[in-house]
Amino acid sequence: QVQLVESGGGLVQAGGSLRLSCAASGMIASNNVMGWYRQAPGKQRELVADVTTAGSTNYADSVKGRFTVSRDNAKNTLYLQMNSLKPEDTAVYYCNLNNYNYNYRVRTGVYWGQGTQVTVSS
Repeated sequence: QVQLVESGGGLVQAGGSLRLSCAASGMIASNNVMGWYRQAPGKQRELVADVTTAGSTNYADSVKGRFTVSRDNAKNTLYLQMNSLKPEDTAVYYCNLNNYNYNYRVRTGVYWGQGTQVTVSS
């Protein structure tokens, strides 16, 4: 099992910044992808950004140029730096970790954090 604990959410004005953190513990595979998803009221959960163990990143078009995902493999911690926040970024943000086998062809586990609320006021 893997445990994910998010922190750093809160209320911020439009144009402001927030930094989310996610600490992972437990059975973390050497090959894994960690990411941030978000879910706004009445909407489906969507990928915000993710990053592989090697550091390859992937972003949703809506956050490119404003958000930066990073990770510290030694600390098993994932970060999301969010700048130039907009009201439409308001959502519950979830940390996600996918474990993979040695060649990334088989996903061996999917884990979610409890979520942290981000609210951007206009």
